[in-house]
Amino acid sequence: MTIEQITEIISNKLKLIRIEKGYTQDRMAIVLGLSKKTLVQIEKHRNHANWTTIVAICALFRDSEILRTAVGGDPVELVEILAHEGIERPKDRTLGGKVWWKDLKVVNNYRLQQNMISKHFRILDQENHRWYSSFDEDEAHDRLAEFSTSES
Repeated sequence: MTIEQITEIISNKLKLIRIEKGYTQDRMAIVLGLSKKTLVQIEKHRNHANWTTIVAICALFRDSEILRTAVGGDPVELVEILAHEGIERPKDRTLGGKVWWKDLKVVNNYRLQQNMISKHFRILDQENHRWYSSFDEDEAHDRLAEFSTSES
């Protein structure tokens, strides 16, 4: 998935996210720092939101079921991967990939998964902590090999 693709997906879901949260157009425009005219243009699919607005939507409405379903999980994780060209940090505990994820490979105490919607990859440990995320499949396999050999 690219920045352009995520921008299009989220722009197309913005009205549904607003309705899900019970916001008026006036309130949503204020929350996102947009003019009401700009918001209406996005909701009518005449324009897409810019990257800054997409990041704000992901951060402010991260718990939106519509948003999570549209991007296949945590929207903040997805924008972090796109913005930083990958994430490498063993901090976040996940739900283990029960929804939106396919296990690709398991080595020692690590498993490589791919998101079925965004197509990005991540490596989880046996306690479902995320150690790595990227759109680069070769790099994800390399990192899985590194993690599994460093454990031995």
